[in-house]
Amino acid sequence: MFSRSRARSAADERRVTPLHCLPGRLATVFALASLVQGCAETPRSPFPGPDPSNPSARIRPTDYRSTVTPYSSRRPVDPVSWREQNERVAPPVKP
Repeated sequence: MFSRSRARSAADERRVTPLHCLPGRLATVFALASLVQGCAETPRSPFPGPDPSNPSARIRPTDYRSTVTPYSSRRPVDPVSWREQNERVAPPVKP
């Protein structure tokens, strides 16, 4: 009777052992992968063009554009006839 229980417990341990060792194996694989990645060459600069950390690098001149330039006042005005307003915005008549 004891021999059967020992045989069963040994069989159970064989089934459980690979799952029990799996975290250790995964940790080893990740450690080796990180070591290999650390030995890889330095990645290229993600910026197209001159190195931004170089103070003597030539750059394009910048232009100033105001963000409020197209602003026009929206205060209330005196009413105007709709015909006058339409004539103001209508395209010119071709001769």
